[in-house]
Amino acid sequence: MKVYLNSASLLLMLLLVNGTSFSQKGKLAKANKNFDKYSYIDAREIYLNVAEDGYKSAEIYKKLGDTYYYNSEYKSASNWYTRLFNEFPENIEPTYYYRGAQSLKSTGEYEKADAIMKKFYNGDGSDLVIKNFKENPDYLTSIKENRRFFSLNKSEINTKLSDFGSSFYGDKIIFSSSEKSQDEKTLSWNGLPFLDLYQADMDENGNLSNISELEGDINTNYNESSTAVTKDGKTLYFTRNNFNEGKTGSDSKKTVKLKIYKATKNSDKIWTNIVELPFNDQEYSVAHPTLSADEKRLYFASDMEGTYGRSDLWYVDVNEDGTYGVPVNLGDKINTEERETFPYISKKNKLYFSSDGRAGLGGLDVFVTELNNNGSVSGNISNLGEPINSTHDDFGFVFDEDKNIGFISSNRDGDFGSADDEIYLIKEQCIITLEGTVTDAKSGTLIPGTLVSLLDENNILIDSVLVGSDASYSFTAECDKIYNLRGVKTDYTPKEKTVKSPNETGSIIVPLNLDLIGCPPNDLGCRLTLQPIYFDFDKFNIRTDAEIELAKILAAMLKYKELNIHIESHTDSRGNDSYNKILSEKRAQSTLKWLVDNGINTKRLSAKGYGETQHVNKCSNDIKCSKEDHQLNRRSMFIIQD
Repeated sequence: MKVYLNSASLLLMLLLVNGTSFSQKGKLAKANKNFDKYSYIDAREIYLNVAEDGYKSAEIYKKLGDTYYYNSEYKSASNWYTRLFNEFPENIEPTYYYRGAQSLKSTGEYEKADAIMKKFYNGDGSDLVIKNFKENPDYLTSIKENRRFFSLNKSEINTKLSDFGSSFYGDKIIFSSSEKSQDEKTLSWNGLPFLDLYQADMDENGNLSNISELEGDINTNYNESSTAVTKDGKTLYFTRNNFNEGKTGSDSKKTVKLKIYKATKNSDKIWTNIVELPFNDQEYSVAHPTLSADEKRLYFASDMEGTYGRSDLWYVDVNEDGTYGVPVNLGDKINTEERETFPYISKKNKLYFSSDGRAGLGGLDVFVTELNNNGSVSGNISNLGEPINSTHDDFGFVFDEDKNIGFISSNRDGDFGSADDEIYLIKEQCIITLEGTVTDAKSGTLIPGTLVSLLDENNILIDSVLVGSDASYSFTAECDKIYNLRGVKTDYTPKEKTVKSPNETGSIIVPLNLDLIGCPPNDLGCRLTLQPIYFDFDKFNIRTDAEIELAKILAAMLKYKELNIHIESHTDSRGNDSYNKILSEKRAQSTLKWLVDNGINTKRLSAKGYGETQHVNKCSNDIKCSKEDHQLNRRSMFIIQD
C-alpha cells in the first residue's frame, strides 16, 4: 500500500508539473501571438502573469522589456533588460544590449549605458548604429557644445492623455489628441484611446486657444495623427490607420498598418475628398508627412522594403499634375537600423527629425541637418541638445524661423510612454559666445591663471572663469546687450572692456591684454581700471555713467570690509577759485553720500574738494581749452586709506 501511495503521489506530481508546463506554454503561445500583432498591452499582461508564477526565461524577459520599450516606458524596460543581462548573460542578441543602453539613459545612467553599448559593439551589432556611436564616443560633451538655445514651456492645450504632433496651419496649429475618445475602445499597442485631429488658434507669441475638432471627413473611429498643410491652406496630408470607406485593411499578420492620406478643403472650408496616397501598402506603414520648403517633395517615415531599420526617412516628388514619384530613401547619412521618424522641413530648408539610432540623451532625440536642393543631406547631423532633447522621447519638432517659435512633443514628464506625450512651445533664444585669450600687453605672452569675469551693464557679476594653460575663456551671453569683461591677475593691472553684443546668434572674440602693475599703490580707481567720475559743468549731481563706475567702488568695499576710501573731487578752471573750491566740496560730498546711501558706513569714508588746484592737463586759468579738455578736470578720485 505504501509503495502504491508513493507511486500515486509521484504520478500526481508529474501530472501537475506537466499540466502546469502545458498551461504556461499555452499562455506563452497566446502572448507571443499578441506580441507579433503588436498587441503589446495584452501580451505584457500574460508575460507578467507567467513571470509572477515563477516561470523564467530569456525569451520572457526580452519580450517583457520590449513591450515597455516599444511604448517608450523606458524605466520599466530597463528593469527587465537588466534582469535579462544578469540572469541570462549567455543568451542575449546584440540588439538587446542596445535597447538596454537606451533604456538606462532614460534614468540618466549614462556610464552604465555606455558600458552596455561596448557589449553591443563587441556583439556584432548594427553597423550604422555602431558607426555613429564610435565616431562620437564623447557624445555628451559634443551635444552640450553644439546645442541650440531654446526656451521651452508646456502648451495650454495639453490634456490628461496623449497630445502630440503639431503642424502649422496659417495662424493655427493642428495636433493629435486621444482625450476625446477616452470612453471608447483602446489601442492594443499602448492601451490608449484612438487619436483624432484638432486645431487651435495661435497668437504671435505661440500661445494656443480655442481648440476644436478638425471639421470634415478626417476623423474616424481609428487613429489620425501627424499632418502637413500646404501654404495655401487647401491641401492636408495626414496619417491614419489603414481605413478606407468604413473598412480596415491589414497585413498578412492581420496587423493594421499606418498610411498617409490627402484631404482638400471645399468652399465651405471643410476637409473632404479623402484620398489614399499611391505609395501606401498593406504590408508596411507610411506615416508622419512633411513638405519641403518649395512643396515639391513630400517627406515621411516608413518601414517599406529598402528600409535600413525599424523605420527610415523617405521622400517622393510631388508632380505638378498631382501625381507622385517613386519613394526615395534618404540613405545611411540619415537612417540607421533603429528609428528615424517625424521629419520636418523648415523654411530655410533644414531637415529636423527624431532618431534613437544616434548618440543622444535617451529615447528619441531631435536632430538637424541641411538639405541640398536635390533633397540630399548637405552637412553634418547635429543633436539639438537640451532643453529640446531629454532622457525620454522628443519628437514632432516644428519651427517657424521667421516668427522664431515652434513646438515639440515629448513624454519627458513621466514614465508611462505615450500616455505622457505633451506639446511644448519653444522659442529660440538669440545667444552669442564671448571668447578670447588673456595676454601680456607688451610681450604678447599668455597669462594663465587670470580670473576673467563677465558682468552686465550694471556691473553685476554673471559668470567667471580662471583661465587654464591656454589662457582662453568663453562665456555665453544674450544678443543685443552691453557687457563688461574684466581680467584680474596678481602683478597685473586689472583690465576691463565694454562689449556690445550683436543682434544675431554667433560669437565674438574679445582679447584681454593686461599691463604689469604701474598704478600708485593707493589709487583704487587705477587698480579697478575705473573710469573717472565726471560731473556736468557747474553741477555736483551723480550722472548715470558715474553710477556705473561708483558701483565698482561699492562692490570692492562690500567685498573687502577693511577697505577705507578717501574721495578727492576736482573742478575745471572756469569760475573763480573760491567758488570752485565750494563746488568741488559739494561733488566730494555727493559722491560720499551715494556710497553711504548704498550701504557703506560713513566711518569708512572721507571726502574733500580740491577745487581747481590739481589739473590733469594744461587747462588752468586764462588758458583756452575745449569742452572735452575741461571735462577731464571735473572728476572724483578714490584713494585707499591705511
